[in-house]
Amino acid sequence: MVQLKQFYQNEVIPALSQEFGFKNRMRVPKVSKVVLNMGLGEAVADKKILENATNDLELISGQKVVITKARKSIAGFKIREGWPIGCKVTLRGERMYEFLERLVGIAIPRIRDFRGLSPKSFDGRGNFAMGVTEQIIFPEIDYDKIDKLRGLDITITTTAQNDKEGRALLTAMRFPFRAMSTVIDQTRSKQEAPVQEVTTEKEASEEDSVEAPEVDSTESAVQEVPAEKEASEEDSVEAPEVDSTESEEEEAPVAEKATEAIPAEAAEVESIDSLKQEASAEKNKEES
Repeated sequence: MVQLKQFYQNEVIPALSQEFGFKNRMRVPKVSKVVLNMGLGEAVADKKILENATNDLELISGQKVVITKARKSIAGFKIREGWPIGCKVTLRGERMYEFLERLVGIAIPRIRDFRGLSPKSFDGRGNFAMGVTEQIIFPEIDYDKIDKLRGLDITITTTAQNDKEGRALLTAMRFPFRAMSTVIDQTRSKQEAPVQEVTTEKEASEEDSVEAPEVDSTESAVQEVPAEKEASEEDSVEAPEVDSTESEEEEAPVAEKATEAIPAEAAEVESIDSLKQEASAEKNKEES
């Protein structure tokens, strides 16, 4: 008997019966089948691709594969109805448990940058689906003998009634799921990121409104009028108006002084001329 199947019967069934309160062992969910599928759209141009893919899938599953054909013609993908476009295999019973044991114990730990299976990959009825990007994670595949890296889809069908029972079943069978807390935190962070941006924008707008409040135009006009009045009052204080009559009275004595100064200078000139004439007359008398 496969170790995983024995582990399910001895450990998983009692644990799930106690967790969900199942009174009948047949009510406990179990894995009914596993489907492996490879999509090969490029096989339309080259038939060797389909042959190599079927060989890889047979090595992985240990069972004869089935060629899947197109159900209808699609011009965009250049395929016609009935053309081979992939291969699949369905595992049940002992081979199913053998594959799950190799998947959990060997293949999944060899996935690069593996951080755990997503607990959200259930379909709502307890069935789980996962994708593998490289077939070389399985020990049956020799890297030197493959022509190309190919991925495949793995679908695990269970008898669970809902996702909670299906997740509990696969977790009990040692499937490495990511913790729900981390998944919830990631979803919350994605949801809260835009909310935080909106709040920061609101806070910034509020700060701007506080720093630079809006001023009513009427208030500014009212406030500017007293300022103009004050400026005019200052100008009136600094430069008082002078009466024109006073300025004329002050200028009149200055003109009188100027007229008085002119006759005095003329009298001096006349006295000098008279002295010169007297001196010349005395000289003439002496000569005579």
